[in-house]
Amino acid sequence: MIDLHIHSVFSDGELIPSEIARRLSAMNYKAFAITDHADFSNINFILSNLLKLRDFLEDYELKILVGVELTHIPPKLIGKAVKMARDLGAEIVIVHGETIVEPVKEGTNFHAVQEEIDILAHPGLIDEKTAELASENGVYLEITTRKGHCLTNGHVVKVGEKFGCEFVLNTDAHSPSDFVTRDFAEKVLRGAGIDDPERVFKNSFKIVKKG
Repeated sequence: MIDLHIHSVFSDGELIPSEIARRLSAMNYKAFAITDHADFSNINFILSNLLKLRDFLEDYELKILVGVELTHIPPKLIGKAVKMARDLGAEIVIVHGETIVEPVKEGTNFHAVQEEIDILAHPGLIDEKTAELASENGVYLEITTRKGHCLTNGHVVKVGEKFGCEFVLNTDAHSPSDFVTRDFAEKVLRGAGIDDPERVFKNSFKIVKKG
């Protein structure tokens, strides 16, 4: 099991990175990414602190990727934020998509999938043109286990599969109670309309390997 969308105390999560690692290792996870909420005001703070882990990663029990979730940034500025994140050493960059339970600016999904990002998180009622661009640009669409955001999982799969999009399954965890088992993750994927959950899990391994 791999989770590529987790928040720590460096944004609005409850746990420090080491506790996230220990808890997920105990649940037999193989890897995870910390992707704290970031914009131009705090992106350097988040990455400079998370990257301090690099000198100690060989002593952790699972693979850890350092990244950000670019959140509520004006759509036309997403490209600048992505470049900043990469320049600062982010190994994975995701964008907070147009979930139906938050007032995300319209156009966020469309601009995000045209940039050098890895995942469009909880993309809500994603439209066909955006899904087509995500497929063309190799941007993964997120299927989420998080309350509220998960309400449009079925729509994301339906539209995404029409254009050959690839998916990942993440928790968007903010607290220990948000972590899920592989069995539960499989149920969420099947409930969203994916008949072969294994191919989704393999996508997460691909991102970790690239990172």
